[in-house]
Order: sequence, then C-alpha cells, then structure tokens
Amino acid sequence: MNTPITLFAMLASCAACAAAESKIIAPGAVLEKLAGGFSFTEGPACDAHGNVFFTDQPNNRILEWSAAGKLSTFLEPSGRANGLCFDADGNLWACADDKNELWRVDSAGKATVVVKGYEGKLLNGPNDVWVRPAGGIYLTDPYYKRDYWNRGPKEMDECVYFLKPDQKTLVRVIDDLKQPNGIIGTPDSKTLYVADIGGGKTYRYSIEQDGSLSGKKLFCEMGSDGMTIDNEGNVYLTGRGVTVFAASGKKIEHIPVPEDWTANVCFGGNDRKTLFITASKSIYGLKMNVSGVGSQ
Repeated sequence: MNTPITLFAMLASCAACAAAESKIIAPGAVLEKLAGGFSFTEGPACDAHGNVFFTDQPNNRILEWSAAGKLSTFLEPSGRANGLCFDADGNLWACADDKNELWRVDSAGKATVVVKGYEGKLLNGPNDVWVRPAGGIYLTDPYYKRDYWNRGPKEMDECVYFLKPDQKTLVRVIDDLKQPNGIIGTPDSKTLYVADIGGGKTYRYSIEQDGSLSGKKLFCEMGSDGMTIDNEGNVYLTGRGVTVFAASGKKIEHIPVPEDWTANVCFGGNDRKTLFITASKSIYGLKMNVSGVGSQ
C-alpha cells in the first residue's frame, strides 16, 4: 500500500534536491519550519548577535528567534509593526502602520516615534525599511487599507522616502512606482533595490552621497513583498516562495515554501548563514553557503 505524500514532504524533497545542486544553498539542507501558529509573519531582521526579530502583524507583536533557537516576545503591542531593520547602535526600526509611523525601538523595548507624517499629511502606512550603513534610512509607503485604522482616506501618493541622518528631515526620493514595497541596499551604501509589487517589477538605483537616487534601471520582471541580499550580491525576492537573482538580474534559484504567501526574508544565526523566511502563519529556516551582510 502506497502512503500519500503530503505537499510539505514533496516541497521538502524538492528543496533537498535543489540544495544538492545549488551554489547558494548548503549541501543537503532542507527547509525547516521553526515555529508556527501565527496570524501573518513579516519583517525579519537580524541583530549584531545573530538573533532574528520578526512581526506577527495582525496580533500586534514583535517576536525574537534567538541564535540559540528560542522563541520569545520582544514587544507587545508593537504599533502593528510590519517591516523591521537594525541600525549600527542596536536600535530596531519598525514600520508601525497602526498610526502610519516609523518607530525606533531600543534594546529594552522602549519605542520612540520618529516619523509621524510628511508635510502635514499622514503617510499611507510605512511597510518596509532599510538602514543605510553610510547614514540615513529608506522606507517604502504603499497603501494597504487596514480594518483597524481610525483615519480618513488616502492623503498621498505611494512613494519611497529617505530619512536623513539627523532623523528629522524626511524627503521623497521615488514617486513613480505603482506600489513600492520590498527594499534592500548593498553594504557599501551605493546601490538600492526597490520592488514595485503593484507593477510586478524590481528596480535598481545608484545612491548619491546625500541619499538622493539616480540611474534607475530595471533589475528584474518581478515584484516583491520583502527583500534581502547576500555576501555575493545576490538579491532575494518573495511572494510565491523565495526567488533569488544574481546582481546581473539573472534568476539563479527558487526556494519553494509550503505557505499561501512568503512575505519576507533575512539572514541570521551566529554565522549569518541561515536564511530566515517569514511566510503566512510560520517562520522557516534554511542553511546556506552564502551569508548575510550589512543591514538586513
């Protein structure tokens, strides 16, 4: 009698086969479900010690998966935090879309509202954030209407902003995308990748010294919810699993994930060689040959 093969088993088998042939996935590595039972996971970010923080957005909390493999709650409530990123001082920056704000959270969990709006108007709902190593912060601001909002209609176009190093001055740097979402930059602070999930494309920009952007180029014909980058310059996009592109824009890998939607990714762990994947009701890990770099 044949035993039915579950979807997860098939995907795990495919992932194992891919690992055997992949240049970026560790030999024999299999996608591992680390924890489940969440409502919708998002925004993984790794601190200097390899601990990975992520959000359970509908449940209004930020959780921590320690480098030792332990799960705990870091901050609750969390302003309905979505995308996260650490800075060099150990602060966790959070896109808190409960009130359309950007927060800075210290290691003790104390939150400070840094961005409340733009030119007197409410942001749409900060979604994803990247801290530039050379100073300043980029954030995407698409519009996803939330049932918990107590506000009027959309007040502004969907844009990408740059918060200058003084953490007071917010400027628009991209205003021609349909729905900017995922964002990540290179550790040398010279290149920024922004996914237009509404337009089904991802673009690459040159970062100028003052944080402005130039030289917009199409990177690939795929949008993304979240993004990360590895030490070889490969860019990881999400949606239906994880799709990896070389810096040239050539697709080099696809990692299937047994969930309805894969929201975001980052590298973490003591050696930053585990790819952490937030996907719907779970968080997954996959051992890699490559490692994470810079702000994730």
